[in-house]
Amino acid sequence: MLDLTPPPEPIDPIPLVEAHVVAAFGEPSGRAGVTFVGTDRIEVLRFGPDEGGVVRYVTLGMSRSPMTDPAAALADPVRGPRAELVLSVRGAHDTVLRPLAVLAASPQVEGVVVASGASLDVGGPLWEGAAFSAVLVAEPGGLLPDLGLPEPAEPVRFLPLLPMTAAETAWKRVHGAEALQERWLEHGTDLRDPGRKAVPLT
Repeated sequence: MLDLTPPPEPIDPIPLVEAHVVAAFGEPSGRAGVTFVGTDRIEVLRFGPDEGGVVRYVTLGMSRSPMTDPAAALADPVRGPRAELVLSVRGAHDTVLRPLAVLAASPQVEGVVVASGASLDVGGPLWEGAAFSAVLVAEPGGLLPDLGLPEPAEPVRFLPLLPMTAAETAWKRVHGAEALQERWLEHGTDLRDPGRKAVPLT
């Protein structure tokens, strides 16, 4: 028997995502948008600094479409993981805006699924003068709760990005994300410090 049920309509979650983030962090202190050839516009919102001097950069646009497994034959316009990226750093470093937008566009451009435990390399300093050119994608849910969407769409998850030095990136490649995070914890590493050195790895 044929299933004549019409497929679910794609939704635009971006207004909901922005409202969700603003409810958590307050009104943004800045925003910028980047459009890459063949992709939808990616914006990056800046929040803060807060009382501790921490500035948060949140992407807006990555969750417009679900991420698709590159091995899948067809992209589902509704079902699939959705995410936005969150970077927390002490002080404003607005040259991070374009690298963050590049990372947020990677599911559209490269057909990758960004998930916790992954390493993402921006191919240069994360911001001007930074010793970091890569980030570790951490577990969602701590800083910003998931944003539920109408079924059958999956919730939008907010993935924290933890800057890594070149040495940490190479070490993580061999030993894994969990081992690197244990090193950071063991040594009390302040991952929001824009000038920190690599954690001892021997």
